[in-house]
Amino acid sequence: MNRHLLPRPTVALTAAVLLIAGLLLAAPANAATTPDADGASNSDVRALFDRSVEREGIEVNVRIDPAGDATELVEGDFARVRIEITDGNTDTPMPALYPAAWMDRMPADQEDDDRACLNKVEGFVGGSLLGQAEVDMNVYYVLALNEEASISVVDPLFGFGGSKLLSMVPLPAPGSDWALTADQQRLFVSMPKTDRVAVIETLGWKMVTTVEVGPGARRLALQPDGAFLWVAHDEGISVVAPNAFKEVARIDAGEAPVDLAFSDDNRWVFAANSGSGTVTVIDAAKQEKVADLATGSRPVSLSWSSTAGTLYVADAVDGTIAAIDPESAQVVAKTKAAPGLTQVKVTPDGLYALAVSPTANRLFVVDAASNRVIQDGEMEGGPDQIAYSDELAYVRDRASETMLTIPLGSIGAPGQPIQVIDFPGGTNPPGVDLPIGAAGMEQAPGAPAMLIANAADGAIHYYKEGMAAPMGTFNNYGRTPLAVKVVDRSLQEIEPGVYQTGIRLRRPGHYELAFFLDTPRIVHCFPLDVAADPELAEQRRQKVAVQPLTRPRTLTVGESIDLRFQVTDTDDGSGLAGLQGFQVLTVLAPGRWHDRNEATDEGDGVYSLTFTPQQKGVYYVYAGHGDGDSAFNRNPFQTFRVVEATAEADSDGGEDTAGEPLTE
Repeated sequence: MNRHLLPRPTVALTAAVLLIAGLLLAAPANAATTPDADGASNSDVRALFDRSVEREGIEVNVRIDPAGDATELVEGDFARVRIEITDGNTDTPMPALYPAAWMDRMPADQEDDDRACLNKVEGFVGGSLLGQAEVDMNVYYVLALNEEASISVVDPLFGFGGSKLLSMVPLPAPGSDWALTADQQRLFVSMPKTDRVAVIETLGWKMVTTVEVGPGARRLALQPDGAFLWVAHDEGISVVAPNAFKEVARIDAGEAPVDLAFSDDNRWVFAANSGSGTVTVIDAAKQEKVADLATGSRPVSLSWSSTAGTLYVADAVDGTIAAIDPESAQVVAKTKAAPGLTQVKVTPDGLYALAVSPTANRLFVVDAASNRVIQDGEMEGGPDQIAYSDELAYVRDRASETMLTIPLGSIGAPGQPIQVIDFPGGTNPPGVDLPIGAAGMEQAPGAPAMLIANAADGAIHYYKEGMAAPMGTFNNYGRTPLAVKVVDRSLQEIEPGVYQTGIRLRRPGHYELAFFLDTPRIVHCFPLDVAADPELAEQRRQKVAVQPLTRPRTLTVGESIDLRFQVTDTDDGSGLAGLQGFQVLTVLAPGRWHDRNEATDEGDGVYSLTFTPQQKGVYYVYAGHGDGDSAFNRNPFQTFRVVEATAEADSDGGEDTAGEPLTE
């Protein structure tokens, strides 16, 4: 039987959802709030916010736990939001739901009632640019690893057919592979030309540091438990502590390791050594090599089956797929496919492994029970990469714009043809060889849909299963996307009936946490307060003056400029160093794009930010410190004209401009 995930309301909203939600709150005859709905629970003394509501026999409990040892919810801190949904009659968890939640300031004159809550939630769910919440716990971002030493960050909620670029993260050198931590807050990118791994914080979309690992750093992967980051390079395998940002061990593997894999219990790490024809088996706990196993002439791809407890190895020269048992450290089987294999990938249930050869134009199905090829089929166009959704296997063709899908439920019949459905995956063939390990396809969160990077199109396509063509396209703003990844900030089910995400408490004030569930249908708003940080509050009370130090001039697309500002105390004229929350806002006229970032303190009251425009046009630059957009209104702004790289840039163009209020 086919299983389909329902789209999250904020990702694929229908008018019917809002209508039903409206009817629910218009007549909440059977709705009742539990006696402690407005009071704190004593079930966990550390939870600073613990509220419950019961509707139609369903109980929703919302907790917010601050990071560290905080005794109250304070601005600037990170916190964990945990939502438990249970059947109120049986007290059993309700799994596989898609709750949505937002935090937003409550207007001083707003009454705490169901109608006001419904109106607010309708605005949030509808995706109105004028009704965005201060903290959205339902969003995901689409990232493109670009050929041009950068990472594009796109917001897909407003981007079907016309994407919204949130940020462009510049890298010191082009990236080869990347890995995301389980909490979605840190991204690692290998850069072969610098022998380093970049560390990017996804909350602010900034590169915070780099880690030196070894020459030609390329393939990297995080252990399933997140304890260590493993990096393959020309001199072996580096083990990196992901929180300390340093190499803690180096293991001598075979020549030219190109792929990494793990057993799901974190016991074993495997490295495919394309130069020596071996696979290195490593004890993950001891960080020591156990064996080098000869598997063929040029192993290039690894995939682990937790069901079979077996590692599968694809060899590009011999055209074989080997099976390794790590317990005995032996190659237990080898089956013939075809030369030119680029990838082997185990299905989500672990029962089969699919392998592709673009030179032979064939796809192979390996049975994990017998470790032999039981099906194969011709796939014109050079199939070179595989991805899985819940129901389908996706096969990318290197030399064709056509994408192939294979129903997972149809594979596994020995000797039978492979059932294939095709659709156009863009306008042009991808035309590039992807770095080993970097995925050109990834499933969209909470939906039966796939995100597909097409380098030749310069775009990422969104394909919803069952459609005849991609449903939408995300513009990559002149960059060439080699791989795609999703940073999911939505509530994740961490155990049956328990949904969790991390947030940052941006500003102090009186807030509402708005909760929405489509099935069963529940809408409710929980009031809460965020306290002011005393140090930040004192800084906001200071009277400051901001003077731009960088003279405006004409820039070219992709050219970086350091924006510098002098901040002084208006009472004595002294420079104010150490300000927290001094921000720079850049706006592309007439409001098509904007980016807000915290500036770097250089000392003596000077703050700076590197600005790299990704589109031509006129940019307005504001800087300020304090509460909200009023902080920007008080200070002069500047304008920068940006032209295409081929156009002649006027280095003397532009003049300082001041006195205009901010309008976003």
